[in-house]
Amino acid sequence: MISNTLSTDRLILRAFTLDDVDFIIQLLNTPGWLQFIGDRGVKTVSDAEAYLLNGPMKSYQVNGFGLSMVALKSDGRPIGMCGLIKRDMLEDVDIGYALLPEFAGQGYAFEIASATLDYARKDLGFSRIVAITDPQNSHSIRLLEKLGLRFEKMVKLANDDKEIMFFATT
Repeated sequence: MISNTLSTDRLILRAFTLDDVDFIIQLLNTPGWLQFIGDRGVKTVSDAEAYLLNGPMKSYQVNGFGLSMVALKSDGRPIGMCGLIKRDMLEDVDIGYALLPEFAGQGYAFEIASATLDYARKDLGFSRIVAITDPQNSHSIRLLEKLGLRFEKMVKLANDDKEIMFFATT
């Protein structure tokens, strides 16, 4: 996903760069991110640079894919992130996504997540893709089901007492 820009009718998915630090600070501190994904401690430009370098940008180098910027095709405005993540504690690659609150409920998450799943299957050859979400995140649960993922079990990730929902493609 890093060498190719993925696009849909309304959106562009592109690799993050260090020029995206202000957007990362904004996105990672939205109420929904903090509630359902968790506080990543990204409050300053240097925090955001470290997040990008050690997260998405490192994943591009190690895995050839990672979380990427979602922007409006019409004007290039950043609205969120979406992509594939390889977590040590999960056997399969999982899909992740988050949008700024003002862009929720407009079909953007489904649009870009669908394109990401197609890319994962057709271009990367993944037959099974998983997802994790907080059981209280009803919007994410509905989106995963609409994308064709099915709930399999409750899981705990390393160093976390909280159980989360585990979904997978069938």
